[in-house]
Amino acid sequence: MVADPAAFRSKFRKMAADPSSFYRGTACLFYADVAAAKDPWADERTSRIWIQGDLHAENFGTYMDGDGVLVFDVNDFDEAYLGHFTWDVRRMAASIALIGWQKALPDDMITDLIEIYARSYIDKVHDFVQTEHDNVFSLGLDDTDGPVRDVLLTAKLASRIELLEDLTVIDDYDRRFRDGAGVRQLDKNELHSVMAAFDSYQESIPEGKRSRRLNYAVKDVVGRSGFGIGSAGLPAYNFLIEGWTQALENDIVLSMKQGNVAAASRVVDDERMNDYFDHHGHRTAVSQRSLQARSDPLLGHTELDGVGYVVSELSPYDADLDWNELVEPEQISSVLGYLGQATAKAHCVSDE
Repeated sequence: MVADPAAFRSKFRKMAADPSSFYRGTACLFYADVAAAKDPWADERTSRIWIQGDLHAENFGTYMDGDGVLVFDVNDFDEAYLGHFTWDVRRMAASIALIGWQKALPDDMITDLIEIYARSYIDKVHDFVQTEHDNVFSLGLDDTDGPVRDVLLTAKLASRIELLEDLTVIDDYDRRFRDGAGVRQLDKNELHSVMAAFDSYQESIPEGKRSRRLNYAVKDVVGRSGFGIGSAGLPAYNFLIEGWTQALENDIVLSMKQGNVAAASRVVDDERMNDYFDHHGHRTAVSQRSLQARSDPLLGHTELDGVGYVVSELSPYDADLDWNELVEPEQISSVLGYLGQATAKAHCVSDE
């Protein structure tokens, strides 16, 4: 808070807007409650699986996977950790209840919606147990309908050039980042440190993920601020790197964001986990690969001034569901069936 009081003021005002926003910003309170509760489904195995850590209805969306396929899935990993699988399911159930109350649905209907999500999750976990080819399943354009397919189609219409036109300008026949709100130019000393961190990031990319078509040449870098509720106040940087060719339409934007302390880690008493991760950026990157099949090939981590950062692409193909447009119980139940499957996939499938 001392480092960036304005960001935290903005965060708290957003949290005060409605119950769902408050819930999204208070994962630490959730874990303080559930960690003390009895959990008959948790044993030595089921209490130590990769969990998303902050599972709520707005943490699902689209992304382009490592094979170039548009997928609907869990899409936020800042709070990911190892813990009880039930923590994700319970947190999502509470999120569904909040959505139902905000849409003035009766309690029995909200209960039915939670059951649809939970049964979809259980059925898909059972499917994964029965198959040896669990990494084949994904929620794509050929596997979905209704609002979930609509958001995938929206992502399909997006383009890299639109993202670049929004974030950059062409100056002397090359791209650089636009000046504007939330964008900060770096002085010489900070730039030197940030570039050293970028060099270290490249070493964190697994050998099988490194692209032979990219040389990771940095064209511009700026400081960034102004993120969502959970990441408010965390230092971040954007890198503009050369794309697959010298043409300006395929440049790539990378985000390097400081890793935060996962809320679940505060209630998991296991030194083996703490000792495994070098820092919170490392934990975030490893967690994402563990929760996604065919994850972002540019995903990695680094350190800056002794603090961990996670690095990933700012993709033009990321799109979120608009829950304001989902008003009828039939629409919501259709979506929740897919969210249950996506949660099961996150718990049962990982990248190589």
